[in-house]
Amino acid sequence: MDLLPHLYDCTHCNVSIYSSWRWNREGCGVGAGHDHGQQVMRAGEKHRGRLWAAFALLAVFMLVEAVGAWLTGSLALLSDAGHMFSDVLGIGMALAAITAASRASRDGQRTFGLYRMEVLAALANAVLLFGVALYVLVEAVRRLNEPTEVMAGPMLAVAVAGLVANVVAFLLLRSGAQESLNVRGAYLEVLGDLLSSVGVIIAAGVIAVTDWWYADPIMAVAVGLFILPRTYRLGRAAVRVLVQAAPPHVDVAAVRAGLYAVDGVAEVHDLHVWTLTSGMEVASAHLALDAGADLARVLTAARQLLHERFEIEHATLQVEPEGAEGVCHGAHW
Repeated sequence: MDLLPHLYDCTHCNVSIYSSWRWNREGCGVGAGHDHGQQVMRAGEKHRGRLWAAFALLAVFMLVEAVGAWLTGSLALLSDAGHMFSDVLGIGMALAAITAASRASRDGQRTFGLYRMEVLAALANAVLLFGVALYVLVEAVRRLNEPTEVMAGPMLAVAVAGLVANVVAFLLLRSGAQESLNVRGAYLEVLGDLLSSVGVIIAAGVIAVTDWWYADPIMAVAVGLFILPRTYRLGRAAVRVLVQAAPPHVDVAAVRAGLYAVDGVAEVHDLHVWTLTSGMEVASAHLALDAGADLARVLTAARQLLHERFEIEHATLQVEPEGAEGVCHGAHW
């Protein structure tokens, strides 16, 4: 398999350098103008059909729970409806982001497409979840001081229906949870909503048997406290991508050491590793070569190292042959 480097001028350093080709998952070389959408299959797009099914199902039962909460006077059921609303909105944002990303290749000015839309949607989803949890906690504290009578029978029936809907949505989203940040966010929300539905069922049962009205706000507090840690984790993951931090599973020092160990590499500098969106890790680096080093061999070895050891599929390597005039120091930020 031939490796065909491109020669171009470095405007910052006034020296000639080489830029490696990038390689897709099948090992085929692709040029500098290659569309990212063709290089890496969008993880979220593969599960679009399941997302739509979960969206429709949860939207219907969100309305059922909201009406049920109004009729029964149950705060726990209302909190579950609010949680389900966040599920629906989160899945809706995921679908919008996936659609936007799939169309991004038509605009030549968006060289990375609209892949970050998925991450922005996940962050907005986390903020929404936090708001829902905060409202539930405040309202629950108020009801602990002034217990409100609820209709246990209808409350139980609606909670059971909501549980069934969440189980179905959970099964629909499970397969994509490890591939897409937004699918994972929706999956975690549905999982939390499933557990909160179980809590509402328990509260309804307690009220039906004992007429202990405190069970409703206490369960609402439990649901609110359950939402917060998941909200934090989802928001942290989204922010990590947005600030272009290295992926948690990639040791940047190990990447640097691995590239430095490639035969013919004299120095590694200006190394950057970040996540563009779910399942798309990106790297760039400057590789200074030893005298007489074979450019094609260095690029092939570096590419294989990043692909096989660190699972980085998209890497742009700037190679600086020994003896070139000037030195590329890169940007200092």
